[in-house]
Amino acid sequence: FSFNMFDHPIPRVFQNRFSTQYRCFSVSMLAGPNDRSDVEKGGKIIMPPSALDQLSRLNITYPMLFKLTNKNSDRMTHCGVLEFVADEGICYLPHWMMQNLLLEEGGLVQVESVNLQVATYSKFQPQSPDFLDITNPKAVLENALRNFACLTTGDVIAINYNEKIYELRVMETKPDKAVSIIECDMNETQVDFDAPLGYKEPERQAPHEESTEGEADHSGYAGELGFRAFSGSGNRLDGKKKGVEPSPSPIKPGDIKRGIPNYEFKLGKITFIRNSRPLVKKVEEDEAGGRFVAFSGEGQSLRKKGRKP
Repeated sequence: FSFNMFDHPIPRVFQNRFSTQYRCFSVSMLAGPNDRSDVEKGGKIIMPPSALDQLSRLNITYPMLFKLTNKNSDRMTHCGVLEFVADEGICYLPHWMMQNLLLEEGGLVQVESVNLQVATYSKFQPQSPDFLDITNPKAVLENALRNFACLTTGDVIAINYNEKIYELRVMETKPDKAVSIIECDMNETQVDFDAPLGYKEPERQAPHEESTEGEADHSGYAGELGFRAFSGSGNRLDGKKKGVEPSPSPIKPGDIKRGIPNYEFKLGKITFIRNSRPLVKKVEEDEAGGRFVAFSGEGQSLRKKGRKP
């Protein structure tokens, strides 16, 4: 009688290291009445209970982090674990993670336990200019990364904000190409953003060229009548309508002209413009009469002249 314990496939363990293969499926394939859309919003996977049994026997450093490898395409990424409720031999991944690994439904993925250093720097590149519409992108990213366990350089992660999916490529991470973000504060960690894909800098308009051909023709500034001061009707306190109708004087359209802009304006300089009317010249009656003569006026008496009785 002989018994071979290796007749059944079990995860391989080398020097307290967890390593096995699973058939992966997207979260939408997870059976059960509960909606597990929260898995799609993060970077964690669902593994079978046997994986927890094996990990508990090993001296695994917490938090549990794993390296996922697609040997057919030589693509790899890193993730954490959310629950151990999957069927045996199966693990469930977020859809964006399967796209990074170039995996199809039911494909084989290698799962290995790893230890990663805490992140000190990360740089992201939005995959669409729509990401610039967010008022505070760093705060939105910090809130979304709470559902992630680690970051891998080259991955394209997906975050959900205001019922819209935004994709960001991890351009750089320090101190290594794969880092843990579970025990790090994103407020203290330096986070940079690269220009989004398809983003174009707005073109700057050339400064206005001053006209040197003399005085410009401002005949086109005459526009509509527009606002007229004190052109409304009045109301009497006694309720009568007599004498309240307005009688504005007619105004010709040519009398109302729009202001001419000051093309010589300089920032920091204030110019006071005072409209002064030219004095009306008195017409001299004659050359001799134009000189000033003192006490040349006529006097008037307060007592009226009358006939004596």
